[in-house]
Amino acid sequence: MQATAKVVGPEDGKAGFLGSIGVRFMIDGAEAGERFSLVEHPMSARALAAPLHRHTREDEYSFVLEGRMGALLGDEVLEAGPGDLVHKPSGQWHTFWNAGDEPCRILEIISPAGFEHFFEELSDAGGALAMDQEVLAALSDRYGLEMQPESIPELLERFGLRIGERL
Repeated sequence: MQATAKVVGPEDGKAGFLGSIGVRFMIDGAEAGERFSLVEHPMSARALAAPLHRHTREDEYSFVLEGRMGALLGDEVLEAGPGDLVHKPSGQWHTFWNAGDEPCRILEIISPAGFEHFFEELSDAGGALAMDQEVLAALSDRYGLEMQPESIPELLERFGLRIGERL
């Protein structure tokens, strides 16, 4: 499929909620020859994005637009601000969050493409918290995602976080 030029405005793209952070679909893998996809993740104050997890198929690159993003990459804890890019390689246990008391927005580049469909299915189902855990586990398996949901309480306490709200 031949890619075509496209302008994605600040209100363009389907928006949804994943259970603790938002998602806005900007460039689908089909539009980029399956090389990558691009989503935006708006996060409310102190919102944990996900439990510890790792991707078996794709790398993620988080570009901070506003606010402060915290991340746990393996054993390393870091914070990134506007203009910073954080690489989350496939195979590495990680999670991320809004490290501040104001909203945070990141652009998430997913390479190769495909995992954006996990976000779409999760959002269409009402988010991770609304899903039956067996259904969520099957969805994760289908997309090569390993999760540790039991890590959530410790992450919330360790980093002073909460389950996020829809912005």
